Amino acid sequence: MSTAPRRTRSDALQNRDRLLEIAARAFAEQGPQATPAAIAKQAGVGVGTLYRHFPTREALLVAAHSQQIARVCEKATDLAARCTAAEATRAWLEHFLDHAMANSNMCAALNAALAPDVDPYAHTHTLLNGAVTTLLDAGARDGTLRADITPGDALLLVGSVASSAQHSTKERAHRLVELLMDALTKNTTAT
Repeated sequence: MSTAPRRTRSDALQNRDRLLEIAARAFAEQGPQATPAAIAKQAGVGVGTLYRHFPTREALLVAAHSQQIARVCEKATDLAARCTAAEATRAWLEHFLDHAMANSNMCAALNAALAPDVDPYAHTHTLLNGAVTTLLDAGARDGTLRADITPGDALLLVGSVASSAQHSTKERAHRLVELLMDALTKNTTAT
């Protein structure tokens, strides 16, 4: 006789969501210094509850980062439905860079927490690839973006801009968005 999997109680789901929200904020503000005990206390749960949901500090950090990136990526679909692909891409890039700049301490925590041979962003690559693909596909349909850019090329460019933006001013980061948009919208081949 097989047993149906137990459903997670609604209060447990609420605890998990609250822990992720507080962890994301704590890691963004404090970076590697954020502790699970302080996060649990701020969430109003015991540290045992935190570890029941996230067995290690690294699991909590990766889950909080993934949730934040998922929210950023969801914006690409919303923007692509409301704007031309070029407008949606510009708005999404600015949103992504604002997120990257506000969360540079979380990235420092990821880099410090995971083993040196582990890509600290592998868990979000699929999400980002999906967002970029959504925008590039929309650009191919409406003709506002270059058709010869692959999602991998665009992600490499976006990642480089995001990495640079973490150590820059907001104005400079948005200037980089304009340069990136030039690369995505203009044909650079010689005539």
